[in-house]
Amino acid sequence: MPRRLPLIATLALAATTALAAPAAKAPPLVVFMAIDGLPMRQIEQWAPHFGADGFNRFLRQGRTYTQAYYRHGHTVTGAGHATMLTGAYPQRTGIISNEWIDPLTRQNVYCTEDRAHQYLDGGSTPSDAGTSPKNLLAETVGDVLRQGQPAAKVIGISGKDRGAILPAGHRGTAYMYRTENGRFTSSTYYMAAHPAWVNAFNARRPADALWGAVWKPLLPESAYAQSAPDNQPWMSIAGFGRALPATMGANQTEPGPRYYTDLLTSPFGDQLTLDFARAAIDHEQLGADAVPDLLSISLSAHDYVSHAFGPESRMAHDHLLHLDRLLGAFFRDLDAKVGPDRYVLVLTADHGFGDTAEWRRQQGLPGGRLSTSLVLSALNADLQDRFGLPKMATHSSAGGVLLDEAAIAKAGLNPQTVYEAAAAFLRGLEGIADANTRTELAGSVPPRADQPFLAAHRLSWHPARSAPVAVTLAPGWIASSRPNGASHGTPHAYDQHVPILMWGPSWWGGSARIDTPVQVVDIAPTLAAVLGLRPPAQAQGRVLPTPERPRRPQRLSQGASASQSR
Repeated sequence: MPRRLPLIATLALAATTALAAPAAKAPPLVVFMAIDGLPMRQIEQWAPHFGADGFNRFLRQGRTYTQAYYRHGHTVTGAGHATMLTGAYPQRTGIISNEWIDPLTRQNVYCTEDRAHQYLDGGSTPSDAGTSPKNLLAETVGDVLRQGQPAAKVIGISGKDRGAILPAGHRGTAYMYRTENGRFTSSTYYMAAHPAWVNAFNARRPADALWGAVWKPLLPESAYAQSAPDNQPWMSIAGFGRALPATMGANQTEPGPRYYTDLLTSPFGDQLTLDFARAAIDHEQLGADAVPDLLSISLSAHDYVSHAFGPESRMAHDHLLHLDRLLGAFFRDLDAKVGPDRYVLVLTADHGFGDTAEWRRQQGLPGGRLSTSLVLSALNADLQDRFGLPKMATHSSAGGVLLDEAAIAKAGLNPQTVYEAAAAFLRGLEGIADANTRTELAGSVPPRADQPFLAAHRLSWHPARSAPVAVTLAPGWIASSRPNGASHGTPHAYDQHVPILMWGPSWWGGSARIDTPVQVVDIAPTLAAVLGLRPPAQAQGRVLPTPERPRRPQRLSQGASASQSR
């Protein structure tokens, strides 16, 4: 169905009209996979427990980039998913977080909200529902592909709306799982009504069919000896508890929103997503002709499991093993349906994960929880003592602090003086490693030795969307007033270090373990090269090295003009 693109996207898509012809051996299908919340350390730690054809398809037959990192500061799902296939950091994509407070309107903005569009599944569409890529200010590999080849199909599928919408870009089609009703749906941005195959898939009620299914550990108890045991007091309690085995629907009377949400905190959530992807491959005939197609699949359950129980938990460990087996079955289906010489696989993650603070302390490592409301209260008390104005810090937003700009101006204060005072106070709090101000974030002067996180926060900072003070939590600390659960979102290595795994046909290249430092922004230029396309216009990465073509390390340019990042 024809649709208008946002102006910024239209300009970006038109920026380069001379598209390269597809490579002579461009694969008929590129399958891009994101595992939400998968740090590289879990691949390395639990590799001995993988099966023959899940992650080991990459580790034994493909390319493993062991030193792949995000370099932006606020490492969350929205920002990561926007970066993967644009090849651009949040300073250019505009997706600075999952949600943020608009500095001008002071209204909350969800990264994929668009009130002009509604879901197609017959359920409700909340005002902040994720229904379109309107807020994405960059183009994706799929956008470039469809600009030159309108017959190409670009489809994004995920358990989360942002995981489906952002990689699919402006010209693709997104399908997301609804925890309201257990169905997969799209929105009116993409089409007027679902294709028949989507309706048929939902009519079978596959989520309801999992009622009573049991999540059982795959391995004997001894295999999980290095992981945190079940039922720790710092774990959140899902609807099915916080121990294995776990029964889906336990303590509930019938399928409903709580049950459909619980499925996403188990291997069954990824099973549903992969089953929907299989249906898309079959009915959309992906990879069936000479016109390349791109299928993006974001698997959300690992993130939910790690948030609830901690990435160090036996439940996270076992979940990844179940996911490994699900991936193996899916890859074998791709071999049978598409053909092993007709598709390329790329797998990464949108961010890593920090271990639960309480578990870290048990291991003798630093960690803690920082209540943002208490931080704002303390900051306001300090600023009032200094400047005589109450409640100058108004919101926590996307890893930063918003201040009352109108009150600052009315009082005749220099905004930068207030920002610097706020940053200085925040640096003195336990659990905060550093804070940077707008002047530093918008600047291009190389960071000093005492500004170790400034470069990362510059890559996360967008002048029209970000707060004037960016905060870096100390290692092991999370922003949470709750006594349980784990999180991510920092510029520390445990949140930035993720896998990049690639596998392709025999003619595509050999297998290798590549230890050269690379960045997730390198994926988009690499896939563009595989498909014979120009890179996305805002891309900041470069083609990944191969065993035959190593490259020297290169420092990423930190600067971005307002025209680049808006």
